[in-house]
Amino acid sequence: MPHAGVTAVATLVALISLVPLGFVAWITWDVGWQTVESLVFRPRVGELLVNTVLLEVLTVPLSIVLAVTLAWLTERTDIPGARLWSWLAVAPLAVPAFVHSYAWVSLIPGMRGLQSGVFVSVLAYYPFLYLPVAAALRRLDPAIEDAAASLGLNPLQVFLRAVLPQLRLAICGGSLLIGLHLLSEYGLYVMIRFDTFATAIVDQFQSAYNSPAANMLGGVLVGCCLFLLGFEILVRGSERYARVGAGSARPADRRRLGKLAPLAILLPVLLAALTLGVPLVTLGRWLSIGGAAIWRFDAVGTAFAQTVVLAVAGGLVTTLAAVPMAWLSIRAPGRLQRILEACHYYVGSLPGVVVALALVTITVRLALPLYQTFATLTVAYVLLFLPRAMVGLRASIAQAPVELERAAMALGRTPGQAVREVTMRLAAPGFAASVALVALGITNELTATLMLSPNGVQTLATRFWSLTSEIDYVAAAPYAVMMIVLSLPLTLILYSQSKRTSGQ
Repeated sequence: MPHAGVTAVATLVALISLVPLGFVAWITWDVGWQTVESLVFRPRVGELLVNTVLLEVLTVPLSIVLAVTLAWLTERTDIPGARLWSWLAVAPLAVPAFVHSYAWVSLIPGMRGLQSGVFVSVLAYYPFLYLPVAAALRRLDPAIEDAAASLGLNPLQVFLRAVLPQLRLAICGGSLLIGLHLLSEYGLYVMIRFDTFATAIVDQFQSAYNSPAANMLGGVLVGCCLFLLGFEILVRGSERYARVGAGSARPADRRRLGKLAPLAILLPVLLAALTLGVPLVTLGRWLSIGGAAIWRFDAVGTAFAQTVVLAVAGGLVTTLAAVPMAWLSIRAPGRLQRILEACHYYVGSLPGVVVALALVTITVRLALPLYQTFATLTVAYVLLFLPRAMVGLRASIAQAPVELERAAMALGRTPGQAVREVTMRLAAPGFAASVALVALGITNELTATLMLSPNGVQTLATRFWSLTSEIDYVAAAPYAVMMIVLSLPLTLILYSQSKRTSGQ
């Protein structure tokens, strides 16, 4: 079956995905080494780099300890209400990171600096580690632990020497995801007045459009992202984690906590109070202060409608753009396919501020009529959320037997018709799920929307941000509530996918 047409489209999408990286190289060449040296090798960049390193070094290990401990309690012990705590451990993903920050700053106005940034970041992002670690624990063959225990190891030694090494892939993947979020987050750190590369780039952009300083900071940020990707590959290693046999089908025995149960239950209770209780109580307080008057349905309704339009349009375009590559990765694997697929995935590791900065510079210099248009904003969404669409599509296409395509062609259908009429129909549920995941990601996207949205367009996130920037926390509350309501389905999808991948 010829794949030339599909490969050509996938190649085009891959080339577009390389635009941010090409932008960094182009700007560096355009301004010259002398300008690069003066803008990059200066005290301000060193300060931002130190802040970034400290943020990563403190937040990621704390998140690992917290997520692994909670996952072990909910998946491997008889802690009361394990299913409830498992769901509540994932639920904070429904609250955007900058809403977490808004809630804590409202509660404690003096929160600022590195310590506050680490504290809020751990609360907002640890679920990204909990999800893969809990799934890995559910899949882990309990015979491994039985063998370790039979050698005379105590429970702690069994965990450290037999279980923890098997969680390396999950921990590395979740840690990478958190590390990339820390590099790209803007709203959270602005509210607690902690300077990062993302906040500095937006500040430079707002003070001087298309400034060389902002572009160079974007280049340094891309370098930080690539370093994180390389470091994760190094830490992950090349060990094999797959077993040859089928393993044991029985579930792992849950360890009895006994008298320690009341103490153990304090961790999920405390986390639920900090990650969900504080935002909900804070929002409830602001809503009660404002009363019905703050629900200005003209403004809230307009922001809601514009958010839905952008989210649905962006979700559809992004998922359609991912279809050729997802199909090739299942139906025609090979060296070229792996290269193209890497291009599709790499762009998801870049911060939204870098993607937006690249598109601003390119449109201003080369295609000014496209600056601050729906088309440019949609391209930004495609670049940011392409990997999210790929994951769902690959899984659904893999479940559509290739023999059905061949049967359709044997009955006279062209290869394109066979794919559209057979495979794509069977993959429709996965397509819909991918659209939903991308759309809900767009709902909470802030930096790219702030920098690229057309005049007069305000989403729930940007409207919330403009009001909190004016310290009008009461008027901002309804927008935060609506974002949480729209984010809950995403959290449910992530949680259910985690259960399915672990066979539950």
